[in-house]
Amino acid sequence: MPGFLQAVFEPGFFASGPVHAALLTGAVVALISGAVGVFTVLRSQSFAGHSLADLGTLGGSGAFLFGIGPLWGFISAGIAVGGAMDLAGSERRSARDVSTGIVLGAVLGLSALLLYFDTTSSSTTGVTITVLFGSLFAISGYTLPATVSFAVLGLGLLTLLYRPLLLSSVSPDLAAARGVRIRLLGLIFMITMGITVALASLIVGTILSPALLIGPAATALRLTRRPMAAMAIAGALGTVATWLGVLLAYDSYHWPPVGNGWPVSFFVITLIFAAYLGSGVRFRRAAQATRRTPHEVIEAV
Repeated sequence: MPGFLQAVFEPGFFASGPVHAALLTGAVVALISGAVGVFTVLRSQSFAGHSLADLGTLGGSGAFLFGIGPLWGFISAGIAVGGAMDLAGSERRSARDVSTGIVLGAVLGLSALLLYFDTTSSSTTGVTITVLFGSLFAISGYTLPATVSFAVLGLGLLTLLYRPLLLSSVSPDLAAARGVRIRLLGLIFMITMGITVALASLIVGTILSPALLIGPAATALRLTRRPMAAMAIAGALGTVATWLGVLLAYDSYHWPPVGNGWPVSFFVITLIFAAYLGSGVRFRRAAQATRRTPHEVIEAV
């Protein structure tokens, strides 16, 4: 390997099995997060995505407490809570926020209780860190194919529902007039979002998973008005940020404090935030060129 590459890639990076699994898992989760995230932003459901992530702590902590894989806990909580949020609300966006807040308050206390039981009565170490901040290098065995399967399922649902979902995201009244079943569509999307947030929790944990869902999508919608293009850009941005995060986390083993390494989630979220800030320059120029305010540009998207 040339000298300049040796300065970037620590020895053993390309031969490491956990690194291979982390890169593949990160790419798959970033792709579905980008696609679902675009619709999450368009439908003004970013708060719901954040709440799903917070409540994913319930599934992750419960999974550790009962000795099952965290993925199944995240997925179960994501599907159940996502469906409950939609069924408790209505097609009106203001009502969705109220129902989201009600479900969030009802379940968050139970999550804290399960985490308490994990740390006091379980022999598993590092449960709280794993649930809240992720453990991408620990993915192995059945977790990788299961993650890919759930991601394919989510992308398949999004592909089948793309046109009616886009119409209902832009104009619910027009979609209803054309015969689109708004409530059923919203329920399916919330379940899909729950699956996506659950998968993102494997990479960056339940606390930071909303950033992987919303950050790349919000950045992409600043760069293009076309939903399909935004989904592609968001997926690519999330993949690059995740891969660079894996690389930097691997290299950080030799950074202070030596021998511990920095979390992948820190690098992933930092890179996404930097990309979002950078996209603001073009966003402001586009707003000025069209003589619209930034809010009007978002509405036009």
